[in-house]
Amino acid sequence: FLFATRPSESGLHEYLQLIRGHKRPADGFFLRAESFYNVATDVDRLGVESSYGGLSLHEQSHGESFLAVLMDRFYGGGFYILDEPEAALSPSRQLSVLTRMHDLVRQQSQFLIATHSPILMGYPGADILLLEEDGIRRVEYEETEHYFITREFLLNRERMLAELFR
Repeated sequence: FLFATRPSESGLHEYLQLIRGHKRPADGFFLRAESFYNVATDVDRLGVESSYGGLSLHEQSHGESFLAVLMDRFYGGGFYILDEPEAALSPSRQLSVLTRMHDLVRQQSQFLIATHSPILMGYPGADILLLEEDGIRRVEYEETEHYFITREFLLNRERMLAELFR
C-alpha cells in the first residue's frame, strides 16, 4: 500500500541504511497503528479481504482487525516492521501477538518493533535497543523504563497513586 494522509514520518530514515544480504525475505509488511485505517480501506478497495481473514477489517474492532493482519497476512520467512502495535491491542491480545510472533520466528521470520509495551518487549531473546538523544544502545528487558514503571505500579499501586495524586 502506498498512501499518506499527511507527512508524519520521523527523520530516523536519514540515519538508517538497509543492507540486503543474499537472501531476500519471502514477505514483508510495515504495520503502523496510526495509519491502519488507510490499510483497512485499501484492503476493501482492492477486494483482498481473503488475505486478511476473509472479513472486512473495517467490520472488526481496531484490535481484532490489527490482529487479523498478523494472523492471516503474515507468514514464514518474512520481515515485519511494527510501529507501536500495542496501541490497538489489549494486554491479552498482546499475548496473542507474542504467540503468533513466536510461530513466525520459528518459520524464519524477523520482526523490528517500535513499542512501549513491556509485554511485547518481553519476547524471549529479543534485542532491545533504546533510542536516546546521544545514540542507540542495547539494554536488558529489566533495564527498560517501561518494565520498571509497570512492575512498580503493579507491586505498589496504592503508594504510586497516592504519590501521583498528592
